[in-house]
Amino acid sequence: MDQSYDYIIVGGGSAGCALANRLSADPKTTVLVLEAGRPDWSWDLFIHMPAALTMVIGNRFYDWRYVSEPEPFMHDRRITQGRGKVLGGSSSVNGMIFQRGNPMDYERWAADPGMSTWDYAHCLPYFRRMENCTAGGDEWRGDDGPLHLERGPAANPLFDAFFGAVQEAGYPLTKDVNGFQQEGFARFDRNIRDGRRWSAARAYLHPVEKRPNLTVRCYSLVHRVLFDGKRAVGVEYGRGGRTHRVRAGDIILCGGAINTPQLLQLSGVGDPDHLRPLGIEPVHELRGVGENLQDHLEVYVQHACTKPISFNPALKLRNRPAIGLRWLLGKSGPAATNHFEAGGFVRSNDTVAYPNLMFHFLPIAVRYDGTPVGAEHGYQVHVGPMYSDARGSVRITSRDPKQHPAIRFNYLSTDQDRREWVEAVHVARDILAQPAFAEFSGGELSPGPSVRTDDEILDWVARDGETAYHPSCTARMGVDELSVVDPASMRVHGLTGLRVVDASVLPYVTNGNIYAPVMMVAEKSADLILGNTPLAPLETPFHRHSSSS
Repeated sequence: MDQSYDYIIVGGGSAGCALANRLSADPKTTVLVLEAGRPDWSWDLFIHMPAALTMVIGNRFYDWRYVSEPEPFMHDRRITQGRGKVLGGSSSVNGMIFQRGNPMDYERWAADPGMSTWDYAHCLPYFRRMENCTAGGDEWRGDDGPLHLERGPAANPLFDAFFGAVQEAGYPLTKDVNGFQQEGFARFDRNIRDGRRWSAARAYLHPVEKRPNLTVRCYSLVHRVLFDGKRAVGVEYGRGGRTHRVRAGDIILCGGAINTPQLLQLSGVGDPDHLRPLGIEPVHELRGVGENLQDHLEVYVQHACTKPISFNPALKLRNRPAIGLRWLLGKSGPAATNHFEAGGFVRSNDTVAYPNLMFHFLPIAVRYDGTPVGAEHGYQVHVGPMYSDARGSVRITSRDPKQHPAIRFNYLSTDQDRREWVEAVHVARDILAQPAFAEFSGGELSPGPSVRTDDEILDWVARDGETAYHPSCTARMGVDELSVVDPASMRVHGLTGLRVVDASVLPYVTNGNIYAPVMMVAEKSADLILGNTPLAPLETPFHRHSSSS
């Protein structure tokens, strides 16, 4: 072994940055962070310019560029799944949308055996501890944490039309989708500060990176966890063309919902029937590793705009130099926003207890990769079901840690999923057809007038749907035989010295973007790992549709 540390954090992504900060706060504790990707240099405008997010997703210098297996219910399409391969992880490449999910997501978590301390009351203090809301704190929101949250200005006239349309369609406005009432529409919180992306690395890691007891090594791909019997004692990783081994008292996997199960399987932890044919001798049988994969699928319902007020001209090459210069000089203008400034959550039918659809509204018509549509001006909503019962898997196909695992999401594979997708598109179309948009709408561009019946809608979703980049749940917390992580300690069941803290431990994907829940899990896990007294639960009320209808 080259060296020994108290903690090795595998993955300098969202959760890894938070843990690096909290675990190294004691100067007597030594912490090593191993990140496979590059540093998030301060001069790298692709990372720090909010509107440049389309330039990092799919770029091999920033993105793992995962691709699913042919999806059987989506015309065998392979769905790209971008994940951050850079310090800060996906928080350095994502859309910067901050959504906690619905409080009842955590009530659902807590209803599973052994998960009682993961209800909303126990999670809320950790959300508040990490938040620094420029809109101000209250009994639901924090205002002095490391994560700066800016409320989207939503100043374009198209946002006014959107807020008017949702009310005309019968949906409420709400003050804060992360506060008392998620259901409804509002301006969204974003991880942006002074016109720059505020990633987990900016918030948690860089303020403490000069601590003498904290070491961060980029370009370091961990190949496997090393065991002595059932105890994890170190890791083997590649860096600079050499193989290194380091020892630790505790190893914490923070690679995310794809990297973490991959590394567990490469290390001999998983389903023996899957590992042995690959020449991997099982260290410990845990058949839930890599199973239970969940994600959010989304589509864009797009309209042409009859007035020259959308942001579409910003996409033109001739306009980009001036926009970029404005950002460089003043951190302002169209490049200083993620454009996801408003949206909301609704129930698509009366059988669901809380919102099952999420909407993002943009005063621009564009694909996520930056590809414009065939209109001079346009606007769109992103929509998709939030708690689909489709389940997929992540399974290695080789002993080579550089070879991507086989990923299958099984989108649209269940009756519930297909039913809610049809409802989602109908709700989106109904909102965009309201009188508030009459003076702006130049007609639907996508899916277009040829898509009308339920079967046509499902076929369009299968052909056009894209991931919302929320893979999760592949090493879930719990105490049943298919769970992987102990919810009381974050230790991998049946092993010592090995823990998991990242999106893979979520038992169910939350109702919204997953960055905020992952950061909450990291904050809460830091106390569990350090043996600190957990923050006291907050019995703060929240909106329940069933009791207010």
